[in-house]
Amino acid sequence: MKNLKLKYFLPVVITIVFVIFFSQLLKKDVTKLSSQLIEKPVPTFNMPTLLNDNQSFSTIDVIASDIALVNIWSSWCIPCRSEHEILMLLSKIEGIDLYGINYKDNEDNALDFINKLGNPFKKIGVDNNGRSSMVWGVYGIPETFIIHKGTVIYKHIGPIHMNELEEIILPILGDIL
Repeated sequence: MKNLKLKYFLPVVITIVFVIFFSQLLKKDVTKLSSQLIEKPVPTFNMPTLLNDNQSFSTIDVIASDIALVNIWSSWCIPCRSEHEILMLLSKIEGIDLYGINYKDNEDNALDFINKLGNPFKKIGVDNNGRSSMVWGVYGIPETFIIHKGTVIYKHIGPIHMNELEEIILPILGDIL
């Protein structure tokens, strides 16, 4: 009789422990996670450009800019669409170059996205298989990196909203402009 109660009680206890453990994991704010790249040089990468202009987008482009923002995005990404207006605003700031990495996207859809919403980017690299984005440590899109003189100084996970632009991004840019 005692073994029978334990037989039913133990799975219930184990299930409760797992539910508590995973619910705590889900409460973590992934936008607060840091990046291995902070205070490190821009990773080495090279990819074709979206506009089929026989150019490439590489580490050299990013480090040639005193201040650069690299945004990883896709046309199928709804949060990418919501932050695009912010990227258009950032592209108007003198002394900052915006670069895009189009992540695992259909090139026609990506071009349509840019043609309809505007192109804030100096160059857009195409990362069809996601390997170049892995070098950046990307695990979800959109993600945006601020680079100063070839060194990654900030990583923003998720879409940039107006309050984050005003409270986080612009103060960082103001300090280095």
